[in-house]
Amino acid sequence: MNGFERELEERLVRYARVDTQSDERSPSSPSTAIQLDLARMLVAELTEIGAAEVQLTEYGVVLATVPATREGAPVIGFLAHVDTAPQFHAVGVKPVVHRGYNGGPIAFADAPGLTLSPESSSHLAEKIGHDIITASGTTLLGADDKAGVAVIMTLARHLLTNPDLPHGAIRIAFTPDEEIGRGVDKRLPKDLGADFAYTLDGGAVGEIEYESFSADGASVKITGVSVHPGLAKGKMVNALHLAAKIVTALPQATMTPEVTDGREGFLHLYEQRGSAAEVELNFILRDFERDGLAAKGELLRAVCAAVQAGEPRATISCEIRPQYRNMRYWLENDMAPVELARAACRAEGIEPVSVPIRGGTDGSRLTEMGVPTPNIFTGMQEIHGPLEWISVQDMATATRVCLRLTELAATPG
Repeated sequence: MNGFERELEERLVRYARVDTQSDERSPSSPSTAIQLDLARMLVAELTEIGAAEVQLTEYGVVLATVPATREGAPVIGFLAHVDTAPQFHAVGVKPVVHRGYNGGPIAFADAPGLTLSPESSSHLAEKIGHDIITASGTTLLGADDKAGVAVIMTLARHLLTNPDLPHGAIRIAFTPDEEIGRGVDKRLPKDLGADFAYTLDGGAVGEIEYESFSADGASVKITGVSVHPGLAKGKMVNALHLAAKIVTALPQATMTPEVTDGREGFLHLYEQRGSAAEVELNFILRDFERDGLAAKGELLRAVCAAVQAGEPRATISCEIRPQYRNMRYWLENDMAPVELARAACRAEGIEPVSVPIRGGTDGSRLTEMGVPTPNIFTGMQEIHGPLEWISVQDMATATRVCLRLTELAATPG
């Protein structure tokens, strides 16, 4: 190994072992106390490498500064989130490093029937000779977004130990609860104090993203009529049956995640809880445009209203709440941060690619709140599941792009 690879590998392996799943049902901030285990670790490491203004805020964000070595340069923020997705197992993560990938299938020690291959993950075919990190087969890895954390920490350590490198002030933020849409507290833009920022929360090498989904969440609650089943004729209203009617009335063949891609939005039922008496259906609604997002919300409301009309003895409510909006709406008015990241890629011999994110980042909210924040790749692939993987060399490339970005921003003209 050379360059940043060994440090990045060691950091990701260390961070991935810390359980940091978020929980959307929790009212606390952060939503889970375990996220603070990694946050406190990062505070200690930032202090050790000599970062300034290191703090853990009361809303669970780690903040720090790499002081400027050039006056007059813009203040740039770099962000990553510490939490991992609640959709899949993340307790007891055992990272595995597969050295010098040979192009064939990768097996998993704890899941003998599981295989990662170029057939199941096309980017893997491009990584022959790379060092690939996966989990052991029963959990996700957590490269989303601990790879971003590792890249930013490696960048910060390099800048702090090389004070001759030209750069303006660098502000670092590690956020909780990004995976549940609560990573950007209303106090963060002011506390970050950056002219513009970048999230390190992207996929393939070269991706510089400035478009994200616009997103709403929806909760449908159904209250039926609960009666002993032996005495139920003409009396019982089964909430589970009504839930099934709602789900089957939605356009499953054209508007769910598994049948959409590119710029197509979707309406995704991700959780159903309850019994014959009461049921709660939880959805996420996604579209790249505001009117498309609104139309999906109206469709869900109309289906609920129709099922309600067919069974007036039940009670059906549909609550839709905003989550984030497409950051393109703001960034397209000032593409300077995007162009700076693209220039940094080209300076490293990488042709940048901008594709719409079929998801969101903390940058979606930050941009909406006044801090332009496009997204930079880390190399992570197959996130939120047991096949999640990342190339150590891709992380090193992301680190070099960020380093070049800070230099270009401090270069006059």
